[in-house]
Amino acid sequence: MDSDSNCVDNRISTALLLAAGIGSRLFPLTKSSPKCLTLVNQISILERLVENIKKQGFKRLVIVTGYKKECIMDFLGRKSGNLNIEYIHSPLFRTTNNIYSLWLARNIVNEPFVLFESDLVLNTSLLNEMVFPDRMATATMQPWLNGTTVSVNKTNRVTGFQKGTTDSYADIRHKTVNIYSFSLASWRAIVNRLDQYISRGDVNCYYETVFAEMVADKSISFDSVSFDHKPWYEIDTIYDLAEAEKLFPVIMSNQPKLEKAFA
Repeated sequence: MDSDSNCVDNRISTALLLAAGIGSRLFPLTKSSPKCLTLVNQISILERLVENIKKQGFKRLVIVTGYKKECIMDFLGRKSGNLNIEYIHSPLFRTTNNIYSLWLARNIVNEPFVLFESDLVLNTSLLNEMVFPDRMATATMQPWLNGTTVSVNKTNRVTGFQKGTTDSYADIRHKTVNIYSFSLASWRAIVNRLDQYISRGDVNCYYETVFAEMVADKSISFDSVSFDHKPWYEIDTIYDLAEAEKLFPVIMSNQPKLEKAFA
């Protein structure tokens, strides 16, 4: 089998979207609807993400909901074009973090998948290299970015995670963009580690803690995919929203809206 056939066979068609959070830093915009339905120049974060996922040929979308779940379900339904949509509700969304949301998918997602957070807007083409297993989206660290970073070696392999810091450092750091892809073997290993965290009550930390631990002990690995060459933005605050709107201008009114058809 040639390399092109291998790439086609290896292409991921399932996406997992974590959308359980309250989005308190975007209040009052999130007072009556979840963060992912916040409009970025007239189009919601969620609609942009779903359209990106559809354009990349995904067939299955699993969404972990929590806060205002009915808003998301009413907006998307169970099918959009060729994309089938399923939901998992997190009843503990007020007292848990994304590690718990990811753990909830363990019995429903049993294939390779791409993990997304629901506060990202991005250029669709950035996902071209993310639809294959065991990859991680990153961007070269800049002064205005913050949060978890990773070190990447000359072969683009992620070698370690670092918590957000204002200290200076000698190596080149890369910001995590919160999009990851997993082979089935990696996902099974992650589930085993997640089980350990959840069983001891560690439900209020980030899944990056688990990924960092597993990269360090070499039980999983990621290849870095650079997001430096096209626009993307993570929206946590009103300021972030304003900056994202500069990168993603108003779409013409004749742009087709998200197609929804209930199964």
